[in-house]
Amino acid sequence: MDFDLVLRDVRLPDSKPDQPTTDIGVKDGRIAGLAPKLGGSAKNEVQGRGRLVCAGFVDTHIHLDKSCILARCECETKRFPHLAMERVSAVKHTFTVEDVTERAAGTIEKCISHGCTRMRTHVEVDPKVGLRGLEGVKVLIDRYSWAIDLEICVMPQEGLTNNPGTDELMVAALKNGATVVGAAPNYDTDRAAQIRRVFEMAREFDVDVDMHLDSGASAEELDTLLVCELTEKYGWGGRVAIGHVSKLASMPQADMDKVARRLADAGVALTVLTATDLYLGGRHTDHNVPRNVVDLGRLAEQGVTCSIGSNNILNPFTPFGDGQLLRQANMQAIVTQRGSDADVLATWEMTTTAAARLMRKTDYGIAVGAPADLVMLDAPDPVTALRTVAPVLAAYKRGRRTVTREPVHLHRP
Repeated sequence: MDFDLVLRDVRLPDSKPDQPTTDIGVKDGRIAGLAPKLGGSAKNEVQGRGRLVCAGFVDTHIHLDKSCILARCECETKRFPHLAMERVSAVKHTFTVEDVTERAAGTIEKCISHGCTRMRTHVEVDPKVGLRGLEGVKVLIDRYSWAIDLEICVMPQEGLTNNPGTDELMVAALKNGATVVGAAPNYDTDRAAQIRRVFEMAREFDVDVDMHLDSGASAEELDTLLVCELTEKYGWGGRVAIGHVSKLASMPQADMDKVARRLADAGVALTVLTATDLYLGGRHTDHNVPRNVVDLGRLAEQGVTCSIGSNNILNPFTPFGDGQLLRQANMQAIVTQRGSDADVLATWEMTTTAAARLMRKTDYGIAVGAPADLVMLDAPDPVTALRTVAPVLAAYKRGRRTVTREPVHLHRP
């Protein structure tokens, strides 16, 4: 067969150390051949030299619309109370469609440069910002389709039932580009009512649900249980995800296991936003500060589909970040003390196969016929890549090269 592209001498995520390297042949944007020393000719050949090639990273939870706004926000000077939502709310009136597009484009380009090929971004609507965030981000779907598949989850960051006009904006967004509906009931005076209303929207528009849920230092009043109940009631299993859920980190393991089994049985997935949860959590005490991060490994062992997302980048919720999803996974493994090869590999999958499963991407992976969305890392295997936060040297979207990064060169005397 004549290929458009062949990646030669590479290792796949499931390759064994004693196995020979593999060649990946690409034709018309899809993987057309997988074999050691693949025959046939190619218009373009790239030598992997034993490096890892995986399917592109999947970021299930990021906020492009409010990224990179630190310069216009007041800085926090005290650990508690931390007023991230208030800081962002105070500058929303300065957002324009063009402003959102420019900031979001800079952020998405960083994510692309670190190998992200699929993404779900959460976008706020409310009377302060209207649909400007949505319109600013929506432009990027087509603009960056050469490198990444982008979907929008609309959400009411500052409340829904207690914020007149937000419901109508949520519905308008679902009619105009948003394909997932979200929630943030922590900021609503009637948390249960917001959750129920979001499920109503999901059923009306036949879309998936992805909620910010149960952030806090105490496991009392878990909204997660209501979400599981409604997921089962409406047959939405496999179509619901919840993010943060740091309350679970405060629970004894036996109690957390019960919640994990409830999530798994209902078909509710979980995303942890490691950098944000670490930065915002534990502010109620000045010593023995809890880590505030859910042990995703333990939940995955109970059958929960788990992913790790970037969340906020360079704003009051998380004044750090460069869009490198592998860095978030590395941080998650360190904080939750998951250091064995098996644990590290399971954490890796939370940015790849498990994350794709959360977003119901059935065409994801390295297999003949799958889209050639590929990433080459400067490491021989996933465990080494995650342990070392290996840089992405090349990325491809449907077989077209989108990223080039040269390996480091040491200039010895």
